[in-house]
Amino acid sequence: MPYDAMNGDSDETLLAAYAAGDQAAARALVQRLGPRAFGHAVRMLGDRAEAEDVAQEALLRLWRAAPGWRDGEAKVSTWLYRVVANLCIDRMRRRRGGTVDLDDIAEPADPAPGAEATLQGRAREGALQEALGALPERQRQAVVLRHLEGLSNPEIAGIMDLGVRAVESLTARGRKALEALLAGRRAELGYDDD
Repeated sequence: MPYDAMNGDSDETLLAAYAAGDQAAARALVQRLGPRAFGHAVRMLGDRAEAEDVAQEALLRLWRAAPGWRDGEAKVSTWLYRVVANLCIDRMRRRRGGTVDLDDIAEPADPAPGAEATLQGRAREGALQEALGALPERQRQAVVLRHLEGLSNPEIAGIMDLGVRAVESLTARGRKALEALLAGRRAELGYDDD
């Protein structure tokens, strides 16, 4: 049966179809959820190669969980975001004890020549990633999920295993800290032109 990865069947329906042996459902889920998992991991880790590993591992865990999935307990996307976040946190903790600090990882250079807008966009992304890296883990996770991934506070509460008010507090504090960290760089990042 053909599936539309961007519309139509719910994640839960696709996961149940995959658990029943439908490979087309698995492809549709990967097309739908893979970019979200990867994007969340990139924002958490700041490293595309490491984010690819995390996204792949999270999807593998989803496939392993598929046969025992109990519909109605959690949304597939919420579960996946939580797994991605946990994998990222594990990697960041290993880094702290290891040889590489998150703030010391340089943004990968784009080999293609870019226009001024592309360079400015990269500077903004780098500044945001650097500022996100300065936040405590829980604030960073709440801000990324709310403002970059577009999840609702109740969804974030489920992912982070917190109450909605705690999520609101973390998000507000994180946003305020980001504003303070980036306030002195408005002109450098081209926001005086906007």
